[in-house]
Amino acid sequence: MQATPDAARTKSAGLGFALFSAVTFGGSGPFAKALINAGFSPEQAAWLRILGAAVLLVPLVLIFRGPAGILAARKSWPQLVLYGLTGIAGCQTLFFIAASRLPVGVAILLEFSGPVLVVGWLKFGRKVAVPRSAALGVAIALVGLATVVEIWSGSQLDLIGLLAGLAAAACQAVYFILIDKLTGVADPLVMTAAGSVVGAVLLTAISAPWAVPWHTLTDTIAIGERSAPGWVFAAWLIVVSTVVAYLAGAAAVQRLSAAIGGAVAYVEVVAAGLFAWILLGETLKTNQIIGGLIVLLGAFVAQSSVGKVAPPEAPTPLHPEPLSPDLDPATL
Repeated sequence: MQATPDAARTKSAGLGFALFSAVTFGGSGPFAKALINAGFSPEQAAWLRILGAAVLLVPLVLIFRGPAGILAARKSWPQLVLYGLTGIAGCQTLFFIAASRLPVGVAILLEFSGPVLVVGWLKFGRKVAVPRSAALGVAIALVGLATVVEIWSGSQLDLIGLLAGLAAAACQAVYFILIDKLTGVADPLVMTAAGSVVGAVLLTAISAPWAVPWHTLTDTIAIGERSAPGWVFAAWLIVVSTVVAYLAGAAAVQRLSAAIGGAVAYVEVVAAGLFAWILLGETLKTNQIIGGLIVLLGAFVAQSSVGKVAPPEAPTPLHPEPLSPDLDPATL
């Protein structure tokens, strides 16, 4: 059946929102790295980003959703807390740690191997039979990761950065799993705001915010061969790479299927690499570029296959109502 003009316009708008979201998310690594090089710790940079997002998002929830939106989310509070701990605080902090020790392009590649871990969880955690294409995607991604880290040379990459990148992938995998549970249950805007509040509280306890070099925000700091006041980088992280990116992602997934939204999310990897090259002058080796493309292919195949996995049969379905793709990995 041919799509109606309205449906086509909706999908086009959704694709535009998804691309914009991926590109704005992709700029977070280089701008965070500039702050880290100027004196912030990765944990403090993540805390500043998440706290600023929470301060902006909570009023938006009250304005557009009202108290009813918050009350409706109460039944999902355990998942929302876990989302804040992993999908927000864990994923972003660990990515910043990885990006502070590795090229931004390598750090984002490691993080986006999350779908590979999702397949492993489905196979060995839930004992679900996964399609052969999922196993193929995992194998392809692992070959790509081995190429990126140059495993044949004993890994020349920083070990802490490498482990942080893989831990970020684990947090991203938890995010994917939570999305499956919260789709059609939690409002995307409320979910993002709640996760930001939880993440900010957690990072307040571990990032030593009392030791934040606040003077850096008024100093002129370098980003590659360029420089700008520190507050410019902080504002970009909070407003553009977090609030605007999340809202654009939420707008996208309301108009696209989960499969399309998840596929477009991989543009973030390319955007992060381009931002790092333009702003920081970071380049990847030929084998890392090739390996990166292999990782993306494998992760995409794995994620697409996971979407086709049927839940285990049960006498009474846990969720008899159809789930709608209101949330998607593209919003992370």
